[in-house]
Amino acid sequence: MIYLDNAATTKPCEQAIKAAADTARNCFGNVSSLHKLGIESEKLMNSASKTLLNRLSCKGTIYFTSGATESNNLAIRGVADAYKRRGNRIVTTAMEHPSVARAMDALEKQGFEIVRLSPKDAIDNFEQYIADNVTKDTILVSCMAVNNENGFKVDTEKLYRLVKSANNDTVVHIDGVQGFCKVKLMGDLISISAHKIHGLKGIGALYCADKIRFSPLVYGGGQQKNLRPGTEPVELIASFEAAVKAYPTDLSHYGVLNRRLKERLGRMEDVYINSPDNSVNNILSFSVLGVRSEIMLHSLEEHDIFVSSGSACSKGKISSVPDSFGLSADRADSTIRVSFSMETTIDDIDRLADEIENGIARFRRTKSNNRTKKGNNI
Repeated sequence: MIYLDNAATTKPCEQAIKAAADTARNCFGNVSSLHKLGIESEKLMNSASKTLLNRLSCKGTIYFTSGATESNNLAIRGVADAYKRRGNRIVTTAMEHPSVARAMDALEKQGFEIVRLSPKDAIDNFEQYIADNVTKDTILVSCMAVNNENGFKVDTEKLYRLVKSANNDTVVHIDGVQGFCKVKLMGDLISISAHKIHGLKGIGALYCADKIRFSPLVYGGGQQKNLRPGTEPVELIASFEAAVKAYPTDLSHYGVLNRRLKERLGRMEDVYINSPDNSVNNILSFSVLGVRSEIMLHSLEEHDIFVSSGSACSKGKISSVPDSFGLSADRADSTIRVSFSMETTIDDIDRLADEIENGIARFRRTKSNNRTKKGNNI
């Protein structure tokens, strides 16, 4: 099997699996309990918080959540509620994950002014374009660090600096799911998730800088400063910490894989790279004109090669991302997304490229023959 859909989810690493199992057996106490088992669980959670803060190179507070969707909603809706007396303008982008986009839709119905900016309108300096739309009434800027469909990278340090220069009171939220452990992240609020870095599903976190306020989405027993109540899943938290510690800091392997795939694709007729120049190396989007995404995807699956046509969270729906980057309908309809892990090899890339070439020969020939038959019938 060749698994190349790591932007959707990653295979859990042995360290994360072992940490979850060991914690379930030996440190299963409720963090809120005052006895020894509870205290040990609290120590474990505090250790994980420090590990995540160190990897982010940030000072502040970590709130553990059920995943990035909750983290994004907690940040966006929580800030909107906490700062609504200051203004009602929110600036975001047209390339956001559905958990951000749908949260923005809900706020718009409540009367907030939502400004959605497309990368295609300022692809070379998107950070400045976003900051130029920040006004005195802007309470929040929400932007993903790395696009999950094509790998487009936003310089969050630059964005943060420019937004604060435009309005120091504007809160900056970064959806850091695809960027965590891969690029530098900076924001007042940063959403991250374990299952994108070989952790387990069901655990994520929201980083919050000091002095930033947000309202809770749910109410309960007062855990995590009343901002994310509920009994903390120490087993999953331990696995998250283990995944962070196990994730490498040297990511040069992704560059090798990325260059190899681009080289192979460059030899193929009517195959176009969709990932902008400013993209991370572990995600590559391309279009095979004349072959619909779904057809190519299932053709590769027949050979135990697993890729994606875009966002796994857009299943059954048309994603807005291709249009936000100015892709034509033909290219959007034939898009394939490949996303690597550290286990991906050059041989994997070559096998993928070989089967894409075979698919092109097979499906384009079939399409051409069908056109010829129709022409003869006429």
